Amino acid sequence: MRHILPFLLIVSGALLLPIQSKAEVKYITMEQFQKQVFNYKTDTVWNYLGKRPCVIDFYTTWCGPCKRLAPIMEELSEKYKGKVVFYKADTEKERELAYVFQISSIPQVLYVPKSGQPMLLKGLYPQENIEQIIEEFLLGKKKQ
Repeated sequence: MRHILPFLLIVSGALLLPIQSKAEVKYITMEQFQKQVFNYKTDTVWNYLGKRPCVIDFYTTWCGPCKRLAPIMEELSEKYKGKVVFYKADTEKERELAYVFQISSIPQVLYVPKSGQPMLLKGLYPQENIEQIIEEFLLGKKKQ
């Protein structure tokens, strides 16, 4: 009987867990970027390595506009779960990655479609504008 009670607690606790995990903005390092997005050390022509379009938020921890952008990216990662991958890269920790994209001011957001060239935008945009970029540029849906 003593062995059954812990088992029942574990099983009942597992039933209370959500079935689907929440989407999130994933931190990306330079090494991960080269494996999952684009290997700028070996390729001279843009060749996106991902299966779904992605959005990369270049930020720093002390930047006010970056702090305002973070919850927007979190919300959008949930909205576009399964359609678009969301990453963030700290420009102070990932200096080489920031150098490759010539990040001189923050925030900057890199929008990467499955095919074609990426688009890098400087500054903090309203959520509606970011959604429109995702819908039209990354997902190819025209606004009606």
